[in-house]
Amino acid sequence: MFKKLRNRFLLMNMVIISIIMLVAFTAIYTITYQDVRRDIGIELQQVSEFYRKPGGNLDKGGMGMGSGMSGEMGGIVTDKEETGQSMQQMPGDRARRSSRGQNPPPELSVSFALQTDRDWNLLSVNSRFDMDEEFYELAKEKADLHPVLNGQFTLDGKQWAYTVQQSKDGYSIVYLDVSAQLKILTNLIYTFSAVALIMLVVIYLTSRYFANRSIAPVKEAFDKQKRFIADASHELKTPLAVINTNADVLLANSEDTIEEQAKWLHHIKSETERMKTLTNDLLYLTQMDDAREQMIHVPFNLSEAVESIILTMEAVIFEKEIDLAYEIEPGQMLTGNSEQIKQVVMILLDNAIKYTHSKGTIELSLKKQHNHLLLKVSNTGEGIAPEHLGKIFDRFYRADTSRSRKHGGYGLGLAIAKSIVEQHKGKIYVKSVPGETTSFYVQLG
Repeated sequence: MFKKLRNRFLLMNMVIISIIMLVAFTAIYTITYQDVRRDIGIELQQVSEFYRKPGGNLDKGGMGMGSGMSGEMGGIVTDKEETGQSMQQMPGDRARRSSRGQNPPPELSVSFALQTDRDWNLLSVNSRFDMDEEFYELAKEKADLHPVLNGQFTLDGKQWAYTVQQSKDGYSIVYLDVSAQLKILTNLIYTFSAVALIMLVVIYLTSRYFANRSIAPVKEAFDKQKRFIADASHELKTPLAVINTNADVLLANSEDTIEEQAKWLHHIKSETERMKTLTNDLLYLTQMDDAREQMIHVPFNLSEAVESIILTMEAVIFEKEIDLAYEIEPGQMLTGNSEQIKQVVMILLDNAIKYTHSKGTIELSLKKQHNHLLLKVSNTGEGIAPEHLGKIFDRFYRADTSRSRKHGGYGLGLAIAKSIVEQHKGKIYVKSVPGETTSFYVQLG
């Protein structure tokens, strides 16, 4: 169940992060794409204006070229006033015209211009590059297929942007190499893909780690709840069995008097009291968990509260022939619930009495330590093994089940004490030396 929960958490996390990355990368790519397209349009317009103005001719020469992609289509543009830019048609086949210009194209752009008649027959070439006639013919055919204001195509591994303008003599086509600009977009896609792949791997490993850590407390609580239900059922099963057995005995001897059946009635009464104690403790724990923020805390004298519990327990301690030594600093005040703190002291003293042998010793102390109040209850006895120290405050947990049953415990007392102490923003812990002493510490304030 928890594995499925973790996998769902991972899947949801990966889907959300993937969508966020996709939206972010798409936004960045869209903005970059628009910027590149706008720059290409501006540069193509500048180059076009250069070629179409008087004196805008170039010498033949060579320049390096980049790489690119096909472009978008626009509408045909007619310019009837473009009379000063018509080129002479040379006799016979088409010929290239290369004349010396006044100024180079903007930023020394890799560009050239073609002039055709109305039937798209190539009349002249205005270029600084020494390319064969087939290249210019292919470039013209690309423009002939889509005679638009702003278009793009791929030729010989290069990407060209072009613009077509119609005049009374034919068509004027200007070409601009945009391979470098479009390569930015290609590199951006590759970069985004690599970054996305790496990030997804990192996010998956990180999410898996934190998912396991997040689910661990839930799993622990679930396991504790299952164990709690099993333990509660087990504890209730024994007294119920005893009550049922004694009731059967009473029914089998229905003619006897109550006095004659008193033994069985006392057994039923005893087990009923045990069940009442168990259910009251369970109800108290539930109420403590639900009312942590609703409990009213007021200042009270902790020293007097501890002394009052010692007085009520002295008779039991004396009867069991246990030596009690206590040291309480007077006038120690605490803000909290006095009855609950008294219950904690009662639980710890009762626990010490149960597990201290006759002629043993119980020591209790309350003193100010730094900015806290420290209550310590120690007793001699068998102690607690190290493997049990971390679980001693769990509900129904008992280090020695047989001895706990003998003393009539359910393993709820220390769980109640811990819940009360935590409600008072305190801390409770235990230290033990097996075969010698066990000490419980309550830090408050």
